[in-house]
Amino acid sequence: MHSADEAGIPIDNHIKAFCFAKDNDIKCAANAAEAKGPESAWETIENIYPLRIGHGVRSAEDVELLIFLKENKIHLKVCPTSNIQVNVFDEIEDNCVDNIFNFGISRSINSDTRTISNVTLEKEYQLLTKIYNWEKDHFKKCDLEAIEHSFATEEVK
Repeated sequence: MHSADEAGIPIDNHIKAFCFAKDNDIKCAANAAEAKGPESAWETIENIYPLRIGHGVRSAEDVELLIFLKENKIHLKVCPTSNIQVNVFDEIEDNCVDNIFNFGISRSINSDTRTISNVTLEKEYQLLTKIYNWEKDHFKKCDLEAIEHSFATEEVK
């Protein structure tokens, strides 16, 4: 189960469905802390209880939120190119993905939906290598965390 744009669609419309999912042990992810900022992550965490947060990049604006995400092992699905295309950041250098990585938050790098961002994962990796000097170990850590926080069975992982 996954919710949509947190700025354009309030979570009120999704709470009942996510509560049903939680009560029935259905794993959930929700978008937050991108368009609306860290307050949307808090709102999502308090009402929806996701295991993963789609985007979540603006969580870096709130140190208490970063600590909470780290302690509770809530994974962020970060999409750097999409963040520029939807005007979350003006320049890729403004993106907080490097800060999130260095803080030790579980995160993966993603390309977002192809209808939003016509970019491949390889191009996202090349971008982060160029801008933040990320190396193979950065991507390996992100990939392993993506696997760990996927909703796949342990056997598939």
